[in-house]
Amino acid sequence: MKAFRQAVEARDLAAIEALLAEDVVFISPVAFQPYPGKAMTAAILRGVLRVFEDFRYVSELAGADDRDHALVFETKVGGKDITGCDFIHLDDDGLIDRFMVMVRPLSGAQALAEAMNAQFDQIRREATQR
Repeated sequence: MKAFRQAVEARDLAAIEALLAEDVVFISPVAFQPYPGKAMTAAILRGVLRVFEDFRYVSELAGADDRDHALVFETKVGGKDITGCDFIHLDDDGLIDRFMVMVRPLSGAQALAEAMNAQFDQIRREATQR
């Protein structure tokens, strides 16, 4: 998880994408349906980096088998403080195959939903251009 955390903190989009499995599934805190595939997940994460302000990871938990990780973060979106957690699972090759995000409070989740909705046309274009 160190490589992923460093890539996110450095905003290194190529390094983040390199850590994603082709069959990764992104589970959004604000959308009902999961988003399958590396191209879509990478595009969503690029969108997230565009809307998150003052992002920082504040703690990390790992499962006994080192394949499940929880990265707690703090950020702002549209002036709203958000605390969230990235729940990440690694496949047999050490690549991210499941990426689920939870956020709080509700006002922060609503601000995130609005900001990401505004990004979604660009996210779809980026995902189909790969």
